[in-house]
Amino acid sequence: MNVLQTSKETEWHESPAYKGVALSWELREGVIELALHRPPCNQIGSNSLEELEKFVSVLPRLQDDAHALIIYSRLAAGFCAGADLHELYSRSQAMEKHDAAKGVRDFLERIHRVLNLIDSTPVTTIAAVHGVTFGGGFELALVCDLIIADKMARFCFPELRLGLIPGFGGIPRLKRDLGNALVRDLLLTGRSLNATKAQQIGLVSQVVGEGQAFAAARATAAQLGKFDRATAVAAKRFIKPIPHHELQREIDLFCELFSRPAAETGLRKFVESRDAQPYLP
Repeated sequence: MNVLQTSKETEWHESPAYKGVALSWELREGVIELALHRPPCNQIGSNSLEELEKFVSVLPRLQDDAHALIIYSRLAAGFCAGADLHELYSRSQAMEKHDAAKGVRDFLERIHRVLNLIDSTPVTTIAAVHGVTFGGGFELALVCDLIIADKMARFCFPELRLGLIPGFGGIPRLKRDLGNALVRDLLLTGRSLNATKAQQIGLVSQVVGEGQAFAAARATAAQLGKFDRATAVAAKRFIKPIPHHELQREIDLFCELFSRPAAETGLRKFVESRDAQPYLP
């Protein structure tokens, strides 16, 4: 270890628990609990990505003593509103066009590495969601093996109105789980699904009362602990292949669209909006 490494870095490197600005994690009775808590609604920007990278760097050690991982939000607004579009727009405006495009590709490559590692972890993963589960937040939930939603959860890909497509792997993963018809509907219309509809189409495994998603996820994780872990790992590997080729194609298409004027216009309209939720129709 570098002798100049800070005590904060040592903390996340050596301990099964960590508390950061955007997220925290701890290992409790064989379950890794990853909490999102960056106001206003867990937007994923550079700070969140750095802490997610810290998490996946210790995940191999954590999963040695775990059979499940729960990802949830501590914020009342919802699970996650997606990428930090204000940061994306401000950074792109501060750079030369070529440098901005390179920066976007680098960010996407990094977030894909993180999400692929969570997707492929041998422990069973559960997204406990409520409220806003949009864009990159929806894509984070799709990485998980199971989605448990409270009745107020809503799912949406609003990127088309920004002149973009989902960029965190949402298209290939949604198609993997549910097929092209639903992907086309969500992607091309931009409309949202409520929790009941999401369960009807097979996206959500459980719908629970308002505020009960995390408790239900803990109960499910406890149930998972009763089974032979090697069998669960084998079953997950068989039923959940990672579509690496399509994920890379998604990155390429996102970067191509990002360089077009429609994306700049859509992002500027978003950041200048005074609406409470400018990503909604």
